[in-house]
Amino acid sequence: MAGRILVGTSSWADPGFVKRWYPAGLPARERLPWYAQRFEAVELNSSFYAIPDRASVHRWVERTPPGFVFDVKVHRLLSRHAAGLDSLPPDLRDEAEVWGRGRVRLTPELERRLAKRLVEECWPLAEAGKLGAFLVQLTPAFSPHRHALDELRGLIEALAPHRVAIELRHRGWVEGERAQETFGWLSEHGVAWVGVDAPPGDHVTIMPPVDAVTRDDLAYLRLHGRNTQGYVSGKSVAERFGWIYSDDELREVAGRARALAEQAAEVHVMFNNNRDDDAPSAARRFRELIGQDPGPPPEDAQLRLG
Repeated sequence: MAGRILVGTSSWADPGFVKRWYPAGLPARERLPWYAQRFEAVELNSSFYAIPDRASVHRWVERTPPGFVFDVKVHRLLSRHAAGLDSLPPDLRDEAEVWGRGRVRLTPELERRLAKRLVEECWPLAEAGKLGAFLVQLTPAFSPHRHALDELRGLIEALAPHRVAIELRHRGWVEGERAQETFGWLSEHGVAWVGVDAPPGDHVTIMPPVDAVTRDDLAYLRLHGRNTQGYVSGKSVAERFGWIYSDDELREVAGRARALAEQAAEVHVMFNNNRDDDAPSAARRFRELIGQDPGPPPEDAQLRLG
């Protein structure tokens, strides 16, 4: 039997969603329940910038139906991006080392403590069966020429026993013979490979459409849009990821998702083309194309609220 395909977007609170997708005047506290009427999963994006507090996480659990799934982006420092001291929980700041331009230095001890804090604060999701995976969205600077995947072992261990999905953003990891080495390492350490739908091109930060199932219970696809120039040189989220997917393009992605579902019990398909309502609109059409119920049309909800 084919695995379950869960469809969602990268955030439910993106400013573009509020401006163009949610009904006008919908209170902030009602956005997540409204979203959860239309999708079965979401990526928590705010956790990339700051560790969420348990009280907020508990409210998210209460405002979503049984079976709804959250994939949680790990803190930007854990995914090897630059991070300022103020992005850390207050009690971890005093011991943190800071170097050039106020950036925090990631040490093994800080990595362990920050990852454990993320797990602790997200515990209500795990307790309710709503924690999908911790998503590690690595910086493109994490390249096979300067780094080794073994550098991530401490992070994976700190997030255990929860599922971890890793998105590599340097195409060198899947070029030539290294691809099998990459997938082999992920399989050995029980980590899900994150495949992408990205713009065409051979720029080092553009990952090719390579799919792999590296753990039996989870496969992952993220859609970044197909605007090559914007993806490579854009400064804002809208410039980098804005893209209106055509039905033909969505059918391509559907073929990939179905193929993954033949090998994995669950496939998470997350739309990251975050400009205005590009992502939720495409995700809704995608659900229709794969035969899923996309929930009530946005127009109906807007009419009821009006």
